[in-house]
Amino acid sequence: MLAPAMGAEITGIDLAASDFADTVIGEIRAVWLEHKMVVLRNQNLTPQQQLALARAFGEPAIYPFLDGVDGIPELTAVLKREHETVNFGGVWHTDTIYQDAPPMATMLQAIELPPIGGDTIFANQELAYERLSDGLKETLGGLHVVSAANKAKVAATRTARIEEAGNGTDVNALAAVHPVVRTHPETGRKSLYLSPGHAIGFEGWTEDESASLLDFLFQHQIAPEFQCRLVWGVGDIAIWDNRSALHYPLNDYHGHRRLLHRITLKGDKPV
Repeated sequence: MLAPAMGAEITGIDLAASDFADTVIGEIRAVWLEHKMVVLRNQNLTPQQQLALARAFGEPAIYPFLDGVDGIPELTAVLKREHETVNFGGVWHTDTIYQDAPPMATMLQAIELPPIGGDTIFANQELAYERLSDGLKETLGGLHVVSAANKAKVAATRTARIEEAGNGTDVNALAAVHPVVRTHPETGRKSLYLSPGHAIGFEGWTEDESASLLDFLFQHQIAPEFQCRLVWGVGDIAIWDNRSALHYPLNDYHGHRRLLHRITLKGDKPV
């Protein structure tokens, strides 16, 4: 385990030498479902091998805004260059929640890392839900939240990458409405399901009416006791459950390059 709240480390496996047999993938999935995020150390997969691993785990999705890497549409670069001060996705969020059926998982492999910094923090949203009062759980159980791709802070983190490798998708065209509390389709557990980087208001409420409750929830979601911190090594592959965890890539390595390869896996419509 990486922390009491969530996260697990898997060692002693060489995915490059594996044929991704059902037993291996099944064991990884079991740990992943229990701990919300797993990291497999020092794998160093090629883009084609990472895609094969993703296909063994689920159905790879295409990121809405960027072209793929190495001719693989499903593989996108999560990059910050030495001269840049904004990092891709550098806010608390769950990936592409502004889609009708957001991805169930994200698979990220570290390719190039700064000498120090660039960690990713995760927060367990099942714990966040469990720690709410019964009264607030009842209130939230009847609410839906509107999530948009063009919320200013998160949109700003994509600007440089879209300028380089954008595919022309209109950022203003992507928004979705999902329940604030979702039930995990595989475990049956309930979790908070709103993304601070994307949520703009509750369905049927104005943004002003929504603001105070959203602000409370945003702070509650990322309480330290719900978190774990992943310190990356080159070649590490992390897989996390977007249905029950938030993540936040730290931006504390100005002057250094950081590159990771990302594949998201298709999910279902939240209920």
